[in-house]
Amino acid sequence: MTSQHVADATLAVRGALSAPPSPRAWRPSAFIQASIGLHAAGAVAAGIVPALWPWALGAILANQAVLSSAGMFPRSRLLGPNLVRLPASAVARREIALTFDDGPDPDNTPRVLDLLDRHGAHGTFFVVGQAARAHGALVREIIHRGHDVENHTDRHSMHFPWYGLRRLAREIGDAQRAIEDACGVSPVFFRAPMGLRTPLLEPVLSRLGLHLASWTRRAYDTREPDPLRVAARLTRGLSAGDILLLHDGVALLRRQAPDTVGALDRVFAGIRAANLRPVTLRTACADARLP
Repeated sequence: MTSQHVADATLAVRGALSAPPSPRAWRPSAFIQASIGLHAAGAVAAGIVPALWPWALGAILANQAVLSSAGMFPRSRLLGPNLVRLPASAVARREIALTFDDGPDPDNTPRVLDLLDRHGAHGTFFVVGQAARAHGALVREIIHRGHDVENHTDRHSMHFPWYGLRRLAREIGDAQRAIEDACGVSPVFFRAPMGLRTPLLEPVLSRLGLHLASWTRRAYDTREPDPLRVAARLTRGLSAGDILLLHDGVALLRRQAPDTVGALDRVFAGIRAANLRPVTLRTACADARLP
């Protein structure tokens, strides 16, 4: 059997085992529940005592400002569940997760895949739907090599944090279908562009059966041209359970993909020194209950 036949067989198995995720119940966080209660109480108070409407409006506007601000902090859990660190079982196994955003990129992604192969590591690629349509073979190659592909929206728009329910559902759903069409595997994790989001995101993710995932350590490799500094930012104090964020693609206004490979070679030195094992998010969370 040729290597291509083996790859195709592997892809078929992965596809068979990766049925579309089932919708899950949306359970508003305590903060969201309090916000809903505040809005209701303000409306009732203003209706019963009209003179209170300026105070009620002020309280509602203040709450809206806090809701919006919470969405600007990628690691925040105020708006709903957010995987910012691997579960305890993965920590016990001394696992970490290498994640890559904004691909696939025909120049940079193959170099990242080759480097992961050399180190015997597996990663999680949060891919953009439009890029998946344009480079379907590359999405399949990611799967062939034992990595996972997840949802990073369809267009990676800078306006994503201000989308309404319908547009959120369309943006995420279109990316879901593009990835499924490209490789036969359904994403189960979602990462927002730049990590920024709206309070409306979690109800949409729940309906689609997706889980929000952010990170423990961010490389800032899209801003920092020096791979030594990028690697130092990721490896300083590196410990089991960390989720590392890098980029293998180009999105938004960037014209050139970051030097992910240059940084990764040094990151792997830190991983070995700390006796850690890079795995995909799905592998790390396989025996854990996600919220």
